[in-house]
Amino acid sequence: MPIYEYQCTSCEHQLEALQKISEQPLVDCPSCNKADLKKKISAAGFRLKGGGWYETDFKTGSKKNVAGGSDAGSSSSAG
Repeated sequence: MPIYEYQCTSCEHQLEALQKISEQPLVDCPSCNKADLKKKISAAGFRLKGGGWYETDFKTGSKKNVAGGSDAGSSSSAG
């Protein structure tokens, strides 16, 4: 789920909210209770759940060895 940043145009209060992409943006400021909350344009943060995410999870064959190993070791030992 993405973490969105909001800022109130009335009182300048800033907050982050963990929301589904399909949810409507927040509008009510929790600080001043006015409907002046605007979503900020920023790089949305997100949370990965589960046992872990690895660069090799969705790769097949020789592409799995991107971090090193026999292919990387043989090219660096020559010389």
